Amino acid sequence: MAPQQIPDILSPEFARDPYPAYRTMREDAPLIWHEATQSYLISRYGDVERAFKDRDAVFTTDNYDWQIEPVHGTTILQLSGREHAVRRALVAPAFRGAELRQKFLPVIERNARELIDGFRHTGSFDLVDGFATRFPVNVIADMLGLDKSDHPRFHRWYTAVIAFLGNLSGDQEVAEAGARTRTEFAEYMIPIIHARRDHLGDDLLSTLCRAEVDGVRMSDEDIKAFCSLLLAAGGETTDKAIASIFANLLLHPEQLAAVRADRSLIARAFAETLRYTPPVHMIMRQTAKEVEVSGGTIPAGATVTCLIGAANRDADRYRDPDTFDIFRDDLTTTTAFSAAADHLAFALGRHFCVGALLARAEVETAVDQLLDAMPDVRLADGFDPVEQGVFTRGPKSLPVIFTPSA
Repeated sequence: MAPQQIPDILSPEFARDPYPAYRTMREDAPLIWHEATQSYLISRYGDVERAFKDRDAVFTTDNYDWQIEPVHGTTILQLSGREHAVRRALVAPAFRGAELRQKFLPVIERNARELIDGFRHTGSFDLVDGFATRFPVNVIADMLGLDKSDHPRFHRWYTAVIAFLGNLSGDQEVAEAGARTRTEFAEYMIPIIHARRDHLGDDLLSTLCRAEVDGVRMSDEDIKAFCSLLLAAGGETTDKAIASIFANLLLHPEQLAAVRADRSLIARAFAETLRYTPPVHMIMRQTAKEVEVSGGTIPAGATVTCLIGAANRDADRYRDPDTFDIFRDDLTTTTAFSAAADHLAFALGRHFCVGALLARAEVETAVDQLLDAMPDVRLADGFDPVEQGVFTRGPKSLPVIFTPSA
C-alpha cells in the first residue's frame, strides 16, 4: 500500500481505529512526512526507542518550547543537561521509594475508597465517569494539599491542557482555551505557593517549596509549572490507563478471573495495557542534526512524531502484538515502570516519566479495591467499549454491572 493510502492521522477513519493504519505504516511507510502537523511520523519500535533514549544527542525535547510552554510555562520536560538533572533531582524523590509508600500510598488508598463508597451499593455505574476521571485528579490535589472541592476546576483545566497538547490540526479555539488555562492556573496556584512557603507542611507542595539540590531551589514559577504538568499528565494518563485496563480485562474474562484470583497479576495487566492500548499514542521530539531512520533521512531541526501506539505493536518486537495477553513472555513486568521498560508508553531514557511509579501505585490500588467491591463485575449488557482520541486514547465510557455489596 502506498503511503498516501494510509488514513491520515487527523482523519475520522484513523481516530475510529488507528491500529490497521499503524501496521501499514510500520510495514510499508516507516517514515512519513505529515504536512498538516509539519512533522515526520516514525512508527517502528526500534526508531521510537532510539528517539526516546537519544544516546547520540540527536532527538531533543526542544519541541516542548511551543508544544507545552504556552499552557504550563517552562517545565522540566524542556530542560537538558545539568539543568534537567538538578530539576529532576528536586522533584523525583517524592515519586519513588519510601516517600511514595509512606506518605502518598495512604492518600491513594483513601481516595480510591472514598470514590468506591459512593457506588459500591448500587450494582451498576460508569467506571470512566464515576471513577477513572475523578480518582487521579483527587489524588494529586490531595498530595499537593489543595482543596478537593476544586475538582471540577482541575478537571476543566487538565482537559483543556490535554486538548492543547493534542491540537494537531491547529484549532484556534483549542489554542486559546489552553492559553486561558495557563493564566487561570497561575492565578489560582501562585497565592497558594506563597502561603505554603510561609507555613510548610508534609504535603507534596511543601516538599517542592523546601527542596534544594546543590544550592538550587525551585522558584514559584517552577513549582506552578510542575503542578500544572502533574495535574495534566498525571490526570489524563492515569484516567485513561484505569479505564483501559478494565476494558481489556472485561473483554478477556479468563484473564480477568486470573487477576481477581491473584492480585500480583495486576502489575502484568497494567504493563500489557500500556503496551497494547497506551494512554498516550504519540510524543514529539525535535532533531538537533540530520538522522537516518527506517525508511529514509530526517533533516536537522525537524519535528518528529513518535507513534507509541504503533511501536508498541511492532511484530519485530512482540510476538502476536495485536493480542492482549498478560502472560506474554516478551514484556518484562519487573522493569515496566522504570527507565529500563521494554514498552514505550512512559517514554525512555532521561525523560522517562517521573510519575511512572505514582501511576503504578494508583492503578494497582484502584484495580485491587475495585475488584474487591465488584467481585463479579461485567460489562453492561450489549456494551462494547469504544476507544476515543488520537494524541491520548481510551474508552469514553465503561458502564459495568455487579452484585452490590451489603
